[in-house]
Amino acid sequence: MFCGINPGRVSAAAAAHFANPRNDFWRLLHDAGFTPRRFEPAEQFSLLPLGLGVTNAAFRTTPGSADLRQGDFDVTRLERIARELGPRAVAFVGKEAYRGLFRERAELGPQLRTIGTTALFVLPSTSPANAAVPYGERLRWFAALRDWIVPVERQAVRALVVDARRRLLLVRFEHPVSGQSWWATPGGGVDDGESDRQALERELREEAGLELVDPIGPVVFERDHTFPWGGRILRQHERFYLVQVVRHEVAPTIDLRPEGVTGLHWWTLAELDATSETVVPPGLTGLVGRLSN
Repeated sequence: MFCGINPGRVSAAAAAHFANPRNDFWRLLHDAGFTPRRFEPAEQFSLLPLGLGVTNAAFRTTPGSADLRQGDFDVTRLERIARELGPRAVAFVGKEAYRGLFRERAELGPQLRTIGTTALFVLPSTSPANAAVPYGERLRWFAALRDWIVPVERQAVRALVVDARRRLLLVRFEHPVSGQSWWATPGGGVDDGESDRQALERELREEAGLELVDPIGPVVFERDHTFPWGGRILRQHERFYLVQVVRHEVAPTIDLRPEGVTGLHWWTLAELDATSETVVPPGLTGLVGRLSN
């Protein structure tokens, strides 16, 4: 989803995004490979079948973006769109669109901030007012966006660690910029040359100080999960293994803060049912309940 700053007078009169004939948005979209041909502003809804969309950070029409006030920017609306439509990424067409919404400056390119599972990217402005930036430079950033939104494939293993009291061990993650937090099962990416067991042993030792002695249980669940992390978009194939222990005192063996981990906790099924905190993957409580019966 492309997000411009606000409609200028030409765009407002045409009821179309980036309608100024001197605005390079539609030309850049085609030259970077997003569209099979150069669309006209009136064809903006033809973007939808291509998996693309356009919106604005602010909706008040002004002669120029400098005439906008902070109250014109509606970050709540953009967050709602991201939750409801689930775009892989929002690309801000110009630094001012991003700054107006989040009240922070940004460099061009991928951002560490996210909106849930939606990644953020900042492009140069395509406005004629930004003519000091050569067309070739702007095209380079649009092409970089086109390459960046293709997810990096990653294999991962996760453990459903259940103790004798039918409690589940979960790890708390916190996003370093947005502060969003969620609970997930221990685990992580499988390194080159590692087996699933080796990866699981390493992750459980590092995150919880848990040494695997007995054979790991079966794969009880698999999913593909696409999400932004560390300025990249990952498509992660996750295999969940059942790991049963009698009891265990959590004692991480490395500093987990660089990985966004802020805590570990044993959860009862009743606590999982009652919590208002985010727990992933969805349906985890039911899955653990069935396995531990």
